[in-house]
Amino acid sequence: MNDTTWDKLKQPCPLCNSSDAVGVNQDGSAKCFSCGEFMPNYEQACNGKTMTQSQPTQTKQPDNVAEGNFIALTDRKISQATAQKFGVKAVQDLKGQVIKHFYPYYNGHELSATKCRNSLTKDFFVSGSYNETGLFGQQLFKSGKYVTITEGECDAMAAYELLGSKWAVVSIIRGASSAVKDIKENLEYVESFDNIVLCFDKDKQGQEAAKKVATILKPGKAKIVTLPNGYKDANDMLMKGSYQQFTSAWWDAKLYTPSGIIRVSEKKKEFLNREKKESVPYPWQGLNEKLYGLRQGELVTLTGGTGLGKSSITRELEHWLVKQTQDNVGIIALEEDWRRTVDGVLSIEANARLYVDQEREKFDEDTLINMFDKIFSNDKVFIHAHFGTNEIDDIFAKLRYLIVGCDCKWVVVDHLHMLVSALAEGDERRAIDNIMTRLRSLVEETGAGLILVSHLRRVDGNKGHENGIEVSLSHLRGSNSIGQLSDCVIALERNQQSDDPEEARTTKLRVLKSRYTGDVGMATSLIYDKETGRLSEHFDTEFNSEEDSLTAF
Repeated sequence: MNDTTWDKLKQPCPLCNSSDAVGVNQDGSAKCFSCGEFMPNYEQACNGKTMTQSQPTQTKQPDNVAEGNFIALTDRKISQATAQKFGVKAVQDLKGQVIKHFYPYYNGHELSATKCRNSLTKDFFVSGSYNETGLFGQQLFKSGKYVTITEGECDAMAAYELLGSKWAVVSIIRGASSAVKDIKENLEYVESFDNIVLCFDKDKQGQEAAKKVATILKPGKAKIVTLPNGYKDANDMLMKGSYQQFTSAWWDAKLYTPSGIIRVSEKKKEFLNREKKESVPYPWQGLNEKLYGLRQGELVTLTGGTGLGKSSITRELEHWLVKQTQDNVGIIALEEDWRRTVDGVLSIEANARLYVDQEREKFDEDTLINMFDKIFSNDKVFIHAHFGTNEIDDIFAKLRYLIVGCDCKWVVVDHLHMLVSALAEGDERRAIDNIMTRLRSLVEETGAGLILVSHLRRVDGNKGHENGIEVSLSHLRGSNSIGQLSDCVIALERNQQSDDPEEARTTKLRVLKSRYTGDVGMATSLIYDKETGRLSEHFDTEFNSEEDSLTAF
């Protein structure tokens, strides 16, 4: 698109429906300065549509674009001295009202283009070529300590006056949509200054353009001005006489850092006054010594082989959180009916296996009701009743509802690989990566504590996890993301095939990962009582050796 052949300006756009953002060349091509699209044939792009303009536009260039005089731009409250400094001439009508501005653009020190702007209709046209021209005002200022870049010519002159006419101020050429292009074409000049202050319009388009420009500049140079509320640009502030407010905003401009990167020097207050992570102790001393308890905002993965007691430990933790905290607790158990989940939690309260009919029949109805009310009547526990439907998006919607809608500070999800089945993807590793990323994001977003049950893969060799082999992070089934995205991983080890009855019912808890403490290794042993269904902690002196008390860094 050639800047020398503008035939029509301020035309409507058939692509984004802007009423006045298109410039049409004499060859019929056009560009929209709102959506940035180039149209090789404007008429074809319109496709016979009758497009309406918001304003009349000047389509014919005057014979002499250098007309006008150096006068004060009273319509913009810009002084004659500033207008003359920037080489901007103006034309007045018979009443002395400024009706046209002429902005010069230079290639070096040679005039290459002049933009004429109608002050009344805000139409403009360009005489000459923008090709290889500098930014507006660039010829006036050599490299130095500060350069301020604005979005328009009048803003540049206004900022120059607001800053006491002592700092370099220039403007981009073609508006916010082409800001990056304009700066790239003059990058060497712009970066010759120590500090680059971007003072674009306060609207969304201007602020987004400022951030895009900042990303292409050398780190540590770009600052973005945040104008006070009630002002749209630098010229608006000049017209309202807000010198002090502009100067303050200019000096307060923040050094640009990409999203997600913080400048630590600005975070001292947050560092000193951080929110303290309150810990809820585990039911077992050995785990507390290594992990310092459970914390909201963390994802804890509980893993072990089939039949090694994951459900029993999960029930103990659910009951513990209900009884030991004032927090709401949510449970998503995908392999069982909600009644079985209720039975499991109440079994801990009763010290009996209420999920077995013969055991539950030993309790009269009043006793069962009393225990039920003790645990569930205070509206602290919410359980996912899935009715056999396990669509992954539906499960995540309910998980979010438990946390946000039901204010559950703790949620138990049993288990990960049922979620994988719900995703119905052929690649298990990719499915697990997807789910773990969503779970991690949910924990970060909501600050809830999440306990996730995960399975182990089968291992090579004569012994499996049912024979009590030592578990490592590499045994997690399906993907490394389980260990990577969890704050803590606790593995269950038990030789359920042992001829020794006590060994066969003893589950060892091994910490495979602890992001909070870094302390990993064997933590404790839990012995299963067949009569009550409960787990009691058993301390083994062999766990106290230095070899089993490792710290991971």
